[in-house]
Amino acid sequence: MPKVAVVTTGGTIASRRDGQGVSRPVVAGPDLLGSAWTGTELRVVDVMSKDSSSMTFADMDRVRDAVTAELRDPDLDAVVVLHGTDTMEETAYLVDLHHADPRPVVFTGAQRTFDHPESDAQANLADAVAAGSDPALRGAGVLIAFGSALHRAAGTRKVDTTSLDAFRSVHPAGVTPRRSLDPLPWHPISGTRVDIVAAYPGADRVQIDACRAAGAQGLVLDGLGSGNANPAIVEAVRDCANAGIPVVVTTRVPQGPTSATYGGGGGGHDLVSAGALFSTDLRAGQARILLAALLADPEHTDLDKEFDRRSRLDPAPRIS
Repeated sequence: MPKVAVVTTGGTIASRRDGQGVSRPVVAGPDLLGSAWTGTELRVVDVMSKDSSSMTFADMDRVRDAVTAELRDPDLDAVVVLHGTDTMEETAYLVDLHHADPRPVVFTGAQRTFDHPESDAQANLADAVAAGSDPALRGAGVLIAFGSALHRAAGTRKVDTTSLDAFRSVHPAGVTPRRSLDPLPWHPISGTRVDIVAAYPGADRVQIDACRAAGAQGLVLDGLGSGNANPAIVEAVRDCANAGIPVVVTTRVPQGPTSATYGGGGGGHDLVSAGALFSTDLRAGQARILLAALLADPEHTDLDKEFDRRSRLDPAPRIS
């Protein structure tokens, strides 16, 4: 019989609505699982009960530590993490970056609360447990099971606020073989500040300067198009680079890779010339996690090259 640990963190999947229709994560792990499970031994580990929009780097570190602790059990087949959808992509990616075990870790959640008459909670949980119990997924890393689809954590993001199939990869759907585990050394990211700044028509450097003043150790620029901004932003990026603060450029466009091909004073080519790094496939949320993880390692010597390598994903992160 497969043995799966279920780590709970809150989120919509663990929420009920009160008399005013306000959803709050109040359902404990054993109640989430119910009594209908057969054929799989489930062990519940309640780590926290939070709306995932309130998750911090410290919370994400706690989730990673809980997953690692469960995997110390040699008889365990997988870990399933129940998590809110707002920041699932960040926490799942952090765990994936440091995942050194062939046994899968599967994140899932829900768009509809536990007490909703048509909740997706139980279906998503069942899919996550089934994925974790599937021997064919050993070595697949960290996955997101949601809306009858299974995605690689890296490169996957929430794209719809209400759809039951809420997550998409930056790449088209496809079948991906097992990948080689390539974990980073573990260092908590809770003491690392990385901020996200948006580029938009007419943007000036105020946000970047404010982030630097607040102590940002790195920045993610959510750029336009294939990774573009304007001359004022380019100069601010140059000042960051001169101060030893890495700036990663990604894009607000949902699909496709970034490309440092445009000039004109504020294009991607100009940003690279000013010292920026490009996140080829990761969007802002996960690019922030990767940059924080690299900055948190005091022994890391080639951040630029490592970020570039890890931001380039295989061509089909969605599994089914």
